[in-house]
Amino acid sequence: MRLPSEVLSRLQLADGDRVILTESPEGGYRLTPYDPDFEQQMAAAEDGMRRYRNTLKALAE
Repeated sequence: MRLPSEVLSRLQLADGDRVILTESPEGGYRLTPYDPDFEQQMAAAEDGMRRYRNTLKALAE
């Protein structure tokens, strides 16, 4: 994907850097620099949500 140089500068990115695209609660999208620690945390959260899906559903009621 090609981004304008202003966007690269604002996100402190260089050519070839990885980014993460996430959907925001407002319905738009958010582009952030790749963070391996964040990726690990999200994987752990998704695993927990998958494992305890029924419990989380019951708590939400």
